[in-house]
Amino acid sequence: MKLVTAVIKPFKLDAVREALSEIGVHGMTVTEVKGFGRQKGHSELYRGAEYVVDFLPKTKVEIAVAGSEVDRVVEAITKAANSSKIGDGKIFVSSLEQVVRIRTGETGDEAL
Repeated sequence: MKLVTAVIKPFKLDAVREALSEIGVHGMTVTEVKGFGRQKGHSELYRGAEYVVDFLPKTKVEIAVAGSEVDRVVEAITKAANSSKIGDGKIFVSSLEQVVRIRTGETGDEAL
């Protein structure tokens, strides 16, 4: 079992959700986050004063999937979130040791 974590631009969330739904992934956790990478924020003008925005709004999507589904999930997110511009985001894949469905007590792949 794997946990796929994608940090994407907020306006790409609907496209990513639709792409994942098309390949049969229906459960995910979405969090509004802030951060920066190579783009290192940007400057904005507010009431005549310039100020630096170090942390940009991003959306973090987390999906727990069976190991065999990882490549399809990563490909779907990559295609849906790509705008070919800096700041499109990153995808992280990590191992899950155990998953338990609270309602039924199911564990492992059955809990997904």
